[in-house]
Amino acid sequence: MPPVFPMLTVLSMFYYMCLRRRARTATRGEMNSRRAIESNTRALPINVEIVQYAKEVLDFSSHYGSENSMSYTMWNLAGIPNVYPSSGDFTQTAVFRTYGTWWDRCPSARLPFKRTPSTFCSQDYVELAFEEPVYPTAVHILETYHPGAVVRILACSANPYSQNPPAEVRWEILWSEAPTKVNGPQARQFTPCIKQINFPTNLIRLEVNSSLLDYYTELDAVVLHGVKERPVLSLKTSMIDMNDIDEDEDEEKFACGMDTLNKQFSIVTLREWPTNGYFDKLPYELIQLILNHLTVPDLCRLAQTCKLLYQHCCDPLQYIHLSLQPYWARINDTSLEYLQSRCTLIQWLNLSWTGNRGAISVSGFSRFLKVCGSELVRLELSCGHFLNETCLEVITEMCPNLQELNLSSCDKIPPQAFNHIAKVGSLKRLILYRTKVEQTALLSILNFCSELQHLSLGSCVMIEDYDLIASMMGAKCKKLRSLDLWRCKNITESGIAELASGCQLLEELDLGWCPTLQSSTGCFTNLARKLPNLQKLFLTANRSVCDTDIEELAANCTHLRQLDILGTRMVSPASLRKLLESCKDLSLLDVSFCSQIDNRVVLELNANFPNVFIKKSFTQ
Repeated sequence: MPPVFPMLTVLSMFYYMCLRRRARTATRGEMNSRRAIESNTRALPINVEIVQYAKEVLDFSSHYGSENSMSYTMWNLAGIPNVYPSSGDFTQTAVFRTYGTWWDRCPSARLPFKRTPSTFCSQDYVELAFEEPVYPTAVHILETYHPGAVVRILACSANPYSQNPPAEVRWEILWSEAPTKVNGPQARQFTPCIKQINFPTNLIRLEVNSSLLDYYTELDAVVLHGVKERPVLSLKTSMIDMNDIDEDEDEEKFACGMDTLNKQFSIVTLREWPTNGYFDKLPYELIQLILNHLTVPDLCRLAQTCKLLYQHCCDPLQYIHLSLQPYWARINDTSLEYLQSRCTLIQWLNLSWTGNRGAISVSGFSRFLKVCGSELVRLELSCGHFLNETCLEVITEMCPNLQELNLSSCDKIPPQAFNHIAKVGSLKRLILYRTKVEQTALLSILNFCSELQHLSLGSCVMIEDYDLIASMMGAKCKKLRSLDLWRCKNITESGIAELASGCQLLEELDLGWCPTLQSSTGCFTNLARKLPNLQKLFLTANRSVCDTDIEELAANCTHLRQLDILGTRMVSPASLRKLLESCKDLSLLDVSFCSQIDNRVVLELNANFPNVFIKKSFTQ
């Protein structure tokens, strides 16, 4: 008779796990009730709390404002409040570029990466530096219009004002939560309950998700509370909240998974297991299909279970589409090195937000692309501040099949480096928002990349003559479907005429904040007549848009879905009624600050056209 002791051991372990789970479940309510009482006694006050406003805005992913002004820019987050406690739309606040889900419903919308963890929902970020490094005790965010976008607050171990950069940069999540719908656009002070960290910080990062908002969120200031000395935990913390255990375990799992990217995946040999269970009986393809639903950290953990699953988790077919953006804080050269052998077939790669503060080097990025770039079709590098001319040269040489390149907010790339992009003649999508691309390089790109379908040049301030650029687009980019010229300062009716004549497949056109366009020249009428496929047209802050333009849109652009005429003084309710009656698919109409469209008119239009979101902003 075989010994029963091994079985008893297994049963004992199982019994222990059941008891632990039961204890956690049973005491959760009790611990929650104690949490409010004991939260004020966890840290013994051993020094004075320091209160400070942000000294400087170090980095951000986007903003509504111009690169050459302060209105609606992230730079307004530095210093004391400008607006709070007032509510409304104010130019002195920080505003991100997008809100709602409208940008996901237009022709330029990109397909999402699969396997993105459900806990990562950030769309934009801003990083703020403070004068004094402290152990944070509270973070106050002063939101003055449509609050509720902040979904994550992080702290960094690196001091941006230190002369000696640290060997290792750590980011810790102070608070995180899924997007929530806040009732009403009124101002508020948002003070989430943050966790304690074991290092002082003067670098705070806010991440936002504006998908549930009815309009742009506006932030006025951020206040950091903290102490100079690390708080000492009181003895009463022996009564631990079960929710804290869950959160800690989740973070440990995340850390373990990403550390595995750098360590465990590099292990060549695994322990020999006698069997692989019933997985041996499943078809290879079925196992691959099942694993397709796992995130990258989950794949790393699963690879440690048995040899068969290790082989599956390392199969390049699992890495055809790979987004490392959710793990931006932990991705470095070592991560890319250990992923190389698994990414030889990769087609979509998202490295947005990664590599900053020395985490990814030019050589590390170049080595990765030399091994894994041959099949790349889509490359997302938004806010990749490690990128330089060498990186762009490597991209163009190692990625011959590249069709989509996103360099949004890569503002450290020197102007001359963009010339290399012209070598990628297969490009269909190019995003250069907030980059330093200059006119000569852009003309070369347009000349050689005739397959372009989506082009973003929003806030590209170094282009001297947009009429020349528009003329080149009209001559060379006949397949263009979406074009972003947000805040281009010098395009005129001449450039619009060339563009409309040559790019008649355009479905989306953003001419927001283009002050040199005047309706009296007939430029908007010409657009409406030449571009019947338009689905999205932004004429934001163009005060010359008039009834004639709206009526031409109603007559010629019946497929229109989104129209922004914020700020115009010349559009009447009658012309809007014609537009709404003609454009049956219209879903977004922004008439904020349109002097002839008051709240009474908006209510009437909403009642008659309930399927259209009609936005009317206000200022108090």
